[in-house]
Amino acid sequence: MRRRATSCALLVALAALVALLAPVRAAGAAFEVSDASWEGCSELLEIARAELGVARVHPVAVLDWSQVGPEDGILALHPQQALDADESTAFMKAGGRLAIVDDFGRGDDTLRRFQIERIPTPARPVAALRNRPALAIAEPVVDIVGGHAIGPHPVVSHVQRLVTNHATGLKHPNLSPVLRIRAISEPDVIVAVAGQVGKGRLFAMGDPSSLMNMMLRYPGNRAFAVGLARYLVDEDGAEPRRGRLYIVANRFEEESSFGGETSLRKDIDAQVKALAEAVEDARRDGLPGGALLALAAAAGLGLAIWIARASARPYRSPLPRYARPTPLVAQGGAAGRFAVLAAPSSPRGLAFLELKSALLEALALRFGLEANPAPDAVARLVAREGSLDERALSAFKEVLATMYRVEASVVAGKPTHVSRPALVHAADVVRGVLAACGADGRKPPRGPRPGAPLDRPAARPGGPPPEPDAKLATTPSDKGAR
Repeated sequence: MRRRATSCALLVALAALVALLAPVRAAGAAFEVSDASWEGCSELLEIARAELGVARVHPVAVLDWSQVGPEDGILALHPQQALDADESTAFMKAGGRLAIVDDFGRGDDTLRRFQIERIPTPARPVAALRNRPALAIAEPVVDIVGGHAIGPHPVVSHVQRLVTNHATGLKHPNLSPVLRIRAISEPDVIVAVAGQVGKGRLFAMGDPSSLMNMMLRYPGNRAFAVGLARYLVDEDGAEPRRGRLYIVANRFEEESSFGGETSLRKDIDAQVKALAEAVEDARRDGLPGGALLALAAAAGLGLAIWIARASARPYRSPLPRYARPTPLVAQGGAAGRFAVLAAPSSPRGLAFLELKSALLEALALRFGLEANPAPDAVARLVAREGSLDERALSAFKEVLATMYRVEASVVAGKPTHVSRPALVHAADVVRGVLAACGADGRKPPRGPRPGAPLDRPAARPGGPPPEPDAKLATTPSDKGAR
């Protein structure tokens, strides 16, 4: 039976390990430049390579900032984590150009540093594909300065109409608007903005779906993809540029530092940031499949080990309750009382009260002390009956006061903490007091106690009366009689 249970446990663990080691089929995510389906961005990659050349376009999963120069451009499609704040800012200030095309990803974490906010698109756009507000038509913005129309932004210089797909609007008071969706009976909404950061540029758009393979069949969307690729790495009329275009999408990693300078603090910060992002992703989206399989395998292995150990453990018959010895604490009498007082969980205040009870009981037995005497009465009795010096008497009074204080705290339900040295000291003082008063159970000293009446011998039957006391025989009347 034990062998059968052990075999079953091992089979469960083996099945979990096989499931863990089995290759998991990775599903292509939207906006991946390697995905040729309708929601991929392989057409965008081909457009960028056709415009800039294959050698100048680098789709990467790990963005190495040490390889990025100030003449390069970065296109982030639907990023699922915030770009490194220090590196991206230093990159743009040196002259680099960064484009964040995102609607519901984590791109807003980066845009928020530049005071760019997301807002909803109009519920009633002027123009929309198939009359669906989610497919609103965006148009280039033409600024009017001094009564003269200024041409549209270089990215949309050849765009007339762009079909959006569940876009989000962007709001910033100072950045230049690039694309807008005109609305009916409500304000127009900007969906793309651009601005200067140092020597570089920042471009933001709230609709990565407009660059998917299915959407690039529209001329305006395709012209927008061409203009964006050229704007990020080529000249726009200000200065010539021949940089490279780095494309990152969805989940990607960042390493090193812009300009090649790095430090231990930055490496630690990067690790902490990666851990925080992993926790946030797990909280929002759940654990990935590999982690779930690992947890399942660990749980299965732990269960198998537990079953194996439990099945191999020899069975011990429990002793019947009626045959078990009664614990000393549960017993009555002096033994049970002592066990309770000596238990580690018992407060020392109880032992202090037991010591007080023993003191008063011994004094009552020796001197006929009344029940529950006041502390002053006990102190006076000990001072009168015991041969104690001032130091010993003072120590006794202090211990006696502590006893009554501990008793009051226990009665009030708030026991006072009593240290072990204090309890030992009190026991020594009480032992000395009882010995000095002759109340420690030993043979009392010979002779009457101080202040006690003298006992006269009784007269024998038929004999002469007892002799009078010496002090009584010296009265004047007796002298005259003699």
